[in-house]
Parts: sequence; C-alpha cells; structure tokens
Amino acid sequence: MYRRVVRPVLYRLGKGDAEVAHEQTLRGLRVLGRIPGAAAVGSRLFGSAAPRTVFGVRFPSPVGLAAGMDKNGIALRSWPAVGFGFVEVGTVTAHPQPGNERPRLFRLVEDEAVINRMGFNNLGSDALAARLAAYGPLGYPLGISLGKSKVTPIEDAVEDYVTSLRRLYRYGDYFAVNVSSPNTPGLRSLQDAGHLRELLTALHAEAAALSVGGLGGKPILVKIAPDLTDQAIYELLQVCTDIGVAGIIATNTTIDRTAVADHPLAAETGGLSGRPLTEVAAKMVAHIHAETGGALPIIGVGGILEPADAVRLFDAGASLVQVYTGLIYRGPGLIRRINRGLT
Repeated sequence: MYRRVVRPVLYRLGKGDAEVAHEQTLRGLRVLGRIPGAAAVGSRLFGSAAPRTVFGVRFPSPVGLAAGMDKNGIALRSWPAVGFGFVEVGTVTAHPQPGNERPRLFRLVEDEAVINRMGFNNLGSDALAARLAAYGPLGYPLGISLGKSKVTPIEDAVEDYVTSLRRLYRYGDYFAVNVSSPNTPGLRSLQDAGHLRELLTALHAEAAALSVGGLGGKPILVKIAPDLTDQAIYELLQVCTDIGVAGIIATNTTIDRTAVADHPLAAETGGLSGRPLTEVAAKMVAHIHAETGGALPIIGVGGILEPADAVRLFDAGASLVQVYTGLIYRGPGLIRRINRGLT
C-alpha cells in the first residue's frame, strides 16, 4: 500500500520537492501522536519484543530512527507507532539556523538514494530543550545529535557543542557528537585526532559536572563519516578509547558519487545516503568492530532498505541500527519486517 498509494502521493507534493514531502509527513505524524493510544497500538503492531541494553541504556528494540528526520522533535510521541525502539533527534546546534538554500533534498529514485545538503537547519538547542521539557517522559530512549552552528568559527566549536550539551543534558538518554556531516564548512576537520580529543575532553568534563549535579551519567557517542581512511579511523578510535567514548555511530552520509555517477542529480552537492551506502556501512561497522575487539558498541546506520541489510549490520558487529532513507523508499512496513525478523 505504501509503495503503490502513499509514496506516489508524497512524491508529487510540492511539485516533487522532497523537503515538502518530509515536512508534510512530520505534520501528519505530529497529529497521530495526539490520538490517545495510537503510539501504543502501533508499537504492538510494528514494534519488536527484542529488547537489549547497550552502553547502560535499555532499548525496547534495537531499531531506531536516525538523526535528521525529526530535527526539532515535533513528532516524538508518534515514532513508537511506526515501530522504532528509540529515536535520535537533531542534529541540533547552539544557535538557531535556517540551513542551506532550497532546494536541498533530492531523491535519486532509480538508485534508492537521497542527496541532502540541509545544513543543520534547526530551531536551536534552547528551543529543543523547551519542547522536550513540555513533552515530559517519552517512554523510550532518546538520543540527541549535537552539531556546530554555522556562524561559529571552527576554533570556537568546542564551546558551541558544550553549550548544547549543557542545555539538553537532562533530556537525552545518550548524545551523539556529529563531526561528520559534509554540509557545514569545516565540520569534518573535527574528526582529526587533535581537534576531536579537545572536543571530547570538554564534553566529558561538562557531562561529569552535570552528573555531579544530580542528572546522572549519560553516554556520549561519536558519529563518523564513511569517507575516512583506515589510518584516520585508527586515530579516531584511539582518541575515543582514550577519552572513554561510549560508542560509535557508523556511518554518516558520503560525498562519494561512484555508485550514482550516471544519475542526472549526481552532481548535486551534499551527503549521499540510501542503497549506495549498504555495502560501505557494513564494511565500516565490521572494521570498527575488529579494530576495537568488540569493546566499543556500534550503532550501524546506512543503506538499510531490507531486513537483510539490518541483519548484515548486526552480524558485522552493530549493537543497534538506525533507519532514515529506507523509511522514504519502503515506508513503515520496513520497520515492521525488521522487528519481526528480530523477534
């Protein structure tokens, strides 16, 4: 039904503008979340009875929604109805920002892929904190993805991240440090060992201070790019191990266009996600798992369009997985099928 009825309608919205479909979907989900019992019923239909505990957090299902779908957290009451066991909100920045100019989201339907250059469009960490306070307990683990504001110079990035962590610390069950989006100038340089060590040291110090203040310890993870060399991955993992990072999210979108070189939209700038990342993500997860001896939990994300893709990430060493682009092409039925397989 999704492929034959719903998806064609969504693809026509806004004269084919993918971001319009995204916005309308979130509005619809927000309404769904206001219907008493909708989330509970949907969770029973689409969810999983395969709970697990990872980095000290109990997840009702290991299948979550990746960051980027619900940046401002407007539909957080609804995602369990789709079958997700956890949600990562954001990426959020210290300063509100509109993101890059539109159009900035493109479907490569033939390749089951998406190119985005959104640029961390969000209302800012103050606004997200207010929204999360109004929600109260969500009933599932919430991850919060932190990014750098575009107006903040790279030399001041540490304080930018720390500010958002401080504002949101009481609301997140874990925090993802996004240093790998290709859509904020200079951001990926923060994956370099020196910059990353400085950033993670400051975030852990702030988290420790907040923990002493009565908010408890919260896991901090790092989200990395699929375009890193093996040497860069080795150095990054060494820093993460030294600092005591709780886990790795692998991977973000790629700037490589080899898999979609013949598509007319391939020249659009931004990060590529979807089917072209299936193989890349699985290899990255396996590599990180091998490098760390399985000691560092991994959230596998990228190229999940079938249950077998999720299984492959679990087999490669992922403790949890996240879906985003697969939801666009397969709909909520994909989440149900993954969860059924796990159960």
